[in-house]
Order: sequence, then structure tokens, then C-alpha cells
Amino acid sequence: MPQLKPDVLHGIVKTLWLESDDLKGNPWDDPVRRRIDVYFPPGFDENSGERLPVVYDLVGFTAGGPAHTAYKNFGESLPEQMDRLIADGKTKPAILVFPDCFTKLGGNQYINSAGVGQWADFIHEEVIPFIEAELPVLPGKKHRGVFGKSSGGYGSIIYGLRYSEYWNAVACHSGDMYFDFCYRTDFPKTLDILARHERSIPQFIEYFHAADKVSGDDFHCLMTLAMAATYDPDPANPKQIRLPVDLHTGEFDEDRWQNWLKDDPVYLVDELHANLKQLKLLYIDCGSVDQYHLAYGARQMHRKLEHYGVDHVYEEFPDNHSSVNYRFDRSLPLIIEALQK
Repeated sequence: MPQLKPDVLHGIVKTLWLESDDLKGNPWDDPVRRRIDVYFPPGFDENSGERLPVVYDLVGFTAGGPAHTAYKNFGESLPEQMDRLIADGKTKPAILVFPDCFTKLGGNQYINSAGVGQWADFIHEEVIPFIEAELPVLPGKKHRGVFGKSSGGYGSIIYGLRYSEYWNAVACHSGDMYFDFCYRTDFPKTLDILARHERSIPQFIEYFHAADKVSGDDFHCLMTLAMAATYDPDPANPKQIRLPVDLHTGEFDEDRWQNWLKDDPVYLVDELHANLKQLKLLYIDCGSVDQYHLAYGARQMHRKLEHYGVDHVYEEFPDNHSSVNYRFDRSLPLIIEALQK
């Protein structure tokens, strides 16, 4: 477990705030004033006239950007991880951006959704111009990268597929893909949890936010509901979350499920693989024993990328989904190298 050495120079983290127009009117009344933490590498003077590449971190579900800049026991925060990589000569300096995209549903998938909010617009139309206006970053796609793990990995690969005009380097760590394996298997347990709340989704959500303590199963139930709100919102009533299964019998509604699959990267790549060819770097990894079965989706993505002739780096490692930020040691130097060229 790597830890920062006492003689390593520290960068600094600065907190900015952005008032969003794109998030106004979101269905859960989530705050539109958003915190954005920014990491400057050791010794960098933002008033010197020097400019650096910029890398955006999309954190996983149940967290916001500041979770990665906070103190971490028995390990490193991500700024400390960057300090070490720079001190060891494993990466060049860069500015890192940590936008807070947390919601009352526990997070989001960084896409536009009537059921959660216009999060892709928030990142591309507001955060990127704000950062490039306020900070000494090298402007434009050529010097801009994005990475993330889990839901953040999903957001990163989606941005490569749908928003390649904004990004030059993308790293997807254990990203959500192949929904038939990573989400569909969760529905029976979700229905069991909802049964304790009269099979009422609003009642469960009210309980979740009012409870002094919730279980891991409750968190996973909320996650499934958040995915439903993201991928299959009801335009007439975006806050009324609907599942692609009967809440009593569990019978599957394949038409509802098709709405989910429209945002599944392993199917989107068939249509949008040409966009990935515009990237200087595409990096994908996943633990071989990921408990959400994401290795299967990663393998399918890797196979399709090979089929379509998309240059990429693909790696599997012998671990699961949890506590794998050490994998950023591998991706961050590759991203920053791609943005330096």
C-alpha cells in the first residue's frame, strides 16, 4: 500500500465554485452551486505564465470530486499520488480537476438525463470553459484528458464515444459496461429491498434519506434506482423512477430494458467507434474478479476495439472492484504523456 514519503514535495489543492445553469431545474433539487477542487503540482506558480495540460477526474458512484482530494488513512489521496509519481519521475506535471457531481441518488453517470440532470452538458459546456478561463491550463482538446473508475470510468468511456471533440486522452478503470451482467443481476435483490417498503420506490427513497444508518444492501438498491433514473426516465414524471421489472413478480420488460442498452458502451461502440480513433490515448482496465462482473464487458469492448482497428491499451489485473485507485499509477502517466505531445 503506497504512502507518501516525508521528503516528497507537495502540490496544493485549490477550491473553486461554479454556479451552473445546466443543472437548474434538475428533478431532485440538487445544488446548482458546485465545488471544483483543483490540484497544482509541486512548485507550480499559477501566476508565472506557465501553462500545463489538464486532466479531469470523474469519481465513482456514492462520491464527489472532493472525495479524491481528502485525507485517506493508510494510503494516499489522489493529489498525494500525483506528488509521488512526479517525485519518482514517472509522470510530468499536470493540473488535475475534481468536479463535485454528487446527487441525492448517490451520484450519476455523467450523461444527460431527464431523471437525474444535464451532467454531460455541465461538464462540457460549463466546467471546461470555466477551468480554461480561470486557470493556467493549456487550452483545447489537444491538452485535455479525462479518467475515472466505476461510474467515473463509464463517464470517461462515454465521453470518448460521444464527445471526442473535447478530449485527447481517456482512461476507463472498471467502467460500467455490458449492462446485462453488471446491472441486470441486481434486480432480484433490489425487489427484495423494496418489498420491505411496500414495494414503493418513493417510500424507499424517503426512508433512505431519513435513516440514521443504512445497510450496504440499501446502498445497492439506491444505486439500481439511480441507474433506472439515468437510463430510462419517464419524461412525463422524471422523479417517478421506473424499473424494467414487475415489482411483485420480477417479470422483465424487455422494451424498458432496451432503453438502458442504448447507453451501454459495448453496444454504442458499434456505432461510434470512429470517434475513439480521434483520441491520442484510450486506456481500459478492469480487475479479473470484479464483483460487478465488469471484466466481461471490458473484454467485449477490447475485442470490438480490435475488430474496428481502434488503438488502445487494455489491461486486466488480479483484483476486484474495490480500492483499486493504485491503478491510476498506470493510467495517469500515460494520459499526461499523451497530452504533452
